[in-house]
Amino acid sequence: MNRSAVLIASLALLSFAGCAEREQTANGIRSDAQPFVGTSRPEPFMAAGWKAGDRASWEQHMKVRTQGGQNEYVKIE
Repeated sequence: MNRSAVLIASLALLSFAGCAEREQTANGIRSDAQPFVGTSRPEPFMAAGWKAGDRASWEQHMKVRTQGGQNEYVKIE
Protein backbone atom coordinates (compact mmCIF):
# COMPACT_ATOMS: atom_id res chain seq x y z
CA MET A 1 0.00 0.00 0.00
CA ASN A 2 2.72 2.43 0.95
CA ARG A 3 4.70 1.68 -2.20
CA SER A 4 1.70 2.24 -4.46
CA ALA A 5 0.85 5.52 -2.70
CA VAL A 6 4.39 6.78 -3.28
CA LEU A 7 4.21 5.68 -6.92
CA ILE A 8 0.87 7.45 -7.45
CA ALA A 9 2.14 10.60 -5.73
CA SER A 10 5.32 10.67 -7.81
CA LEU A 11 3.32 10.16 -11.03
CA ALA A 12 1.00 13.00 -10.03
CA LEU A 13 3.96 15.30 -9.39
CA LEU A 14 5.53 14.40 -12.72
CA SER A 15 2.28 15.04 -14.57
CA PHE A 16 1.85 18.44 -12.91
CA ALA A 17 5.44 19.41 -13.71
CA GLY A 18 4.45 19.78 -17.36
CA CYS A 19 1.80 22.35 -16.43
CA ALA A 20 4.28 24.93 -15.13
CA GLU A 21 4.69 28.06 -17.21
CA ARG A 22 8.10 28.56 -18.72
CA GLU A 23 9.89 31.88 -18.44
CA GLN A 24 9.14 34.13 -21.39
CA THR A 25 11.83 36.47 -22.58
CA ALA A 26 11.96 38.82 -25.53
CA ASN A 27 14.86 37.30 -27.43
CA GLY A 28 13.34 37.69 -30.89
CA ILE A 29 14.78 39.43 -33.90
CA ARG A 30 15.77 42.98 -33.15
CA SER A 31 16.28 45.45 -35.93
CA ASP A 32 17.37 49.01 -35.33
CA ALA A 33 17.35 49.84 -39.03
CA GLN A 34 14.47 51.67 -40.67
CA PRO A 35 12.35 49.52 -43.03
CA PHE A 36 13.26 51.59 -46.10
CA VAL A 37 16.97 50.83 -45.64
CA GLY A 38 16.43 47.41 -47.19
CA THR A 39 18.57 44.33 -47.22
CA SER A 40 21.81 43.27 -48.82
CA ARG A 41 20.08 40.36 -50.56
CA PRO A 42 19.37 40.53 -54.31
CA GLU A 43 16.17 40.61 -56.39
CA PRO A 44 13.85 37.97 -54.90
CA PHE A 45 13.82 39.89 -51.63
CA MET A 46 13.63 43.41 -53.08
CA ALA A 47 11.07 44.88 -55.46
CA ALA A 48 12.29 45.74 -58.93
CA GLY A 49 12.92 49.45 -59.36
CA TRP A 50 13.16 50.17 -55.65
CA LYS A 51 16.32 51.86 -54.42
CA ALA A 52 17.51 50.77 -50.98
CA GLY A 53 17.74 53.69 -48.57
CA ASP A 54 15.36 55.95 -50.53
CA ARG A 55 12.41 56.62 -48.24
CA ALA A 56 10.21 58.28 -50.88
CA SER A 57 10.70 55.35 -53.26
CA TRP A 58 9.90 52.88 -50.46
CA GLU A 59 6.70 54.75 -49.54
CA GLN A 60 5.61 54.83 -53.19
CA HIS A 61 6.18 51.08 -53.60
CA MET A 62 4.27 50.36 -50.38
CA LYS A 63 1.35 52.50 -51.56
CA VAL A 64 1.21 50.69 -54.92
CA ARG A 65 1.46 47.27 -53.24
CA THR A 66 -1.30 48.13 -50.78
CA GLN A 67 -3.69 49.40 -53.43
CA GLY A 68 -2.93 46.76 -56.06
CA GLY A 69 -2.49 43.56 -54.13
CA GLN A 70 -4.03 43.94 -50.70
CA ASN A 71 -7.11 46.08 -51.27
CA GLU A 72 -10.09 43.71 -51.54
CA TYR A 73 -12.47 46.44 -52.72
CA VAL A 74 -10.40 46.92 -55.89
CA LYS A 75 -10.41 43.16 -56.56
CA ILE A 76 -14.21 42.88 -56.31
CA GLU A 77 -15.05 45.52 -58.92
